[in-house]
Amino acid sequence: MTADDSFGRLDDDDYPAYTMGRAAEMLGTTQGFLRAIGEARLITPLRSGGGHRRYSRYQLRIAARARELVDQGTPIEAACRIIILEDQLEEAQRINAEYRRAAGESTPSPDSD
Repeated sequence: MTADDSFGRLDDDDYPAYTMGRAAEMLGTTQGFLRAIGEARLITPLRSGGGHRRYSRYQLRIAARARELVDQGTPIEAACRIIILEDQLEEAQRINAEYRRAAGESTPSPDSD
C-alpha cells in the first residue's frame, strides 16, 4: 500500500482508523462503554492483526448517539435498540422514496396522448 492509498483511506467513513483508547477519548467516554455497545451488537469493531479493536468514523457517530441516549438516562441496552430501530426506519424511508420516484417516472403524465 502506498502513502497515497493510506491518505485516501482517511476520508473513508468505514475505515477502522481509531484504536479503542483514542475512540473513547474522542467520545469522552470509557473503553468499557465501547465494549458494552459492542456486546449489545450495536457496533462490531474490526480487529487489528494483534487483536486490538479498531473503530471507523461511522462507528464513532453511532457510539456518540448511544452515549447521548445513555447520558439522558436511557439504559444502554435500550439505547442500542433505539439506534437500531432508527437506522431501520431510515432505511425503510429511503427505500419507499426510491419506489415512489420509480413509480412517478413510470406513470404517464395526464398531458401525454
